[in-house]
Amino acid sequence: MNLIAEIGINHNGDIEICKKLIYLAKLSGFNYVKIQKRNPDICVPELQKNKLKNTPWGEMKYIDYKKKIEFNESQIVKLIEYSKKLDIIFFASVWDKDSVDIMSKYCKYGKIPSALITNLELCKYAREKFENLIISTGMSTEEEIEKCVDICNPNVIMHTNSTYPSPEKELNLRYITWLKNKYNKEIGYSGHEKGITSTLVTIPLGVTWIERHVTLDKNMWGSDQKASLDPIEMFELCNNIKLVLSTLSYEPSPRILFDSENEKRISLRG
Repeated sequence: MNLIAEIGINHNGDIEICKKLIYLAKLSGFNYVKIQKRNPDICVPELQKNKLKNTPWGEMKYIDYKKKIEFNESQIVKLIEYSKKLDIIFFASVWDKDSVDIMSKYCKYGKIPSALITNLELCKYAREKFENLIISTGMSTEEEIEKCVDICNPNVIMHTNSTYPSPEKELNLRYITWLKNKYNKEIGYSGHEKGITSTLVTIPLGVTWIERHVTLDKNMWGSDQKASLDPIEMFELCNNIKLVLSTLSYEPSPRILFDSENEKRISLRG
């Protein structure tokens, strides 16, 4: 099972917070850690750029806020080096071609977030640059997903509901089965719901990738913090995934009579 700790923008532009989350991800059992990479000059709509926003650093233009929480290339290199020392794979969701160019210099993995799978030009460009490409399918129609898959041939397709946090009744986890039957691809799940129970349900449905947002504290400032796992939940998720996988470790077959059960058979049946 491939487990991604999605830091996203929960670092709030602080490289030390990001390092703490990378360390926690490794310690708790994740294989990958991911941020979001943008060029705000490209990604922020013109009408939004000069709007004022209240932030922990004071009132500022929205474009200035987005630039403040964005890591530059040299910072990303430092985070990649730090991740390598911990033996955890670092990569990013890329929101524009500039970000694809930066991340593909250093990372074999890249992800197209749900918000951008209709940007077919970006999807195609990312496919050319990354050895392994992941897409998420939130807020999309079936036709939009089909077009994205056709244009970029992703290695992994992730089912997700893009509400933060997602209502359990709208998770539609059996869509995972639909994706598995429709595409000859690895299928994953990117969860934004509260807690970990629903995420565990995806394992017997056949996912090979699981992604969850992570945070140091759900009360930190930022739009994604409430829908993220705190450090205790990070450990709980990884430990419970190991437990669930152990219960599914045998392929379908005639019933196995284990030694421990055989002892009970002797005592009860003689």
